[in-house]
Amino acid sequence: MKRVLAIGDIHGGLKALQQVMKRAEVTPEDKLIFLGDYVDGWSDSAKVVSYLINLAKQNSCVFIRGNHDDLVHNWLKTEETNETWLAHGGQVTLDAYRKLTDEETKKHNTFYSQMVDYVVDNDNRLFLHAGFTNPNGPQHEYFKPMCYWDRTLWEMVSAMANKPKDAFKHYPKRLDLYNEIFIGHTPTQRVGSDVPVNYQNVWNVDTGAAFKGAVSIIDVNTKDVWQSDPVMSLYPDESGRN
Repeated sequence: MKRVLAIGDIHGGLKALQQVMKRAEVTPEDKLIFLGDYVDGWSDSAKVVSYLINLAKQNSCVFIRGNHDDLVHNWLKTEETNETWLAHGGQVTLDAYRKLTDEETKKHNTFYSQMVDYVVDNDNRLFLHAGFTNPNGPQHEYFKPMCYWDRTLWEMVSAMANKPKDAFKHYPKRLDLYNEIFIGHTPTQRVGSDVPVNYQNVWNVDTGAAFKGAVSIIDVNTKDVWQSDPVMSLYPDESGRN
């Protein structure tokens, strides 16, 4: 049976991605929706992108743009760096890209250029990296990068937890736009969980791969979850973003 699988933040942890893909028994029949942040953290950032480019040749894949992906793409286009990016995983990515050929880098540039900020499926489920602030949906955002930088959506539903809708006098309009929303961007460890977390109709699939957590896959229909080992255990000689 064809599945729709959403994959959380990877942050250069290719070993973890390959491990969780195997554990989820992913086949070419499965549709894969990657929620962004493929790079910055572990040393295989460039290899993750090469892996995904090849994966898209056999699977139906959607590649959502993450904030770290946008930062790396900007560097590839302009060679401009900033200390904040380098200190939050960018340095290891920069080092990895210096080992690529010009042809490989060209293919990666195309990959980054073709990413999407969000996607809505036929079941009115929204997939994006971070969130959105416009009450009419991400397509109305004046500042488009909110889709991969916003944290207010997750902060809002975290504060609401899973109280019933009628417990709120003014239920947020943006939550009523979609049946479900799948995001990454903010590690679930910040709310005390090592697995994907659901508040209201929002599912957060970033389980802290950049730090001490795992790469996670969730079946968006059944809510079955598969996880890699903690990524740091697969890269024992590296610090990631810890």
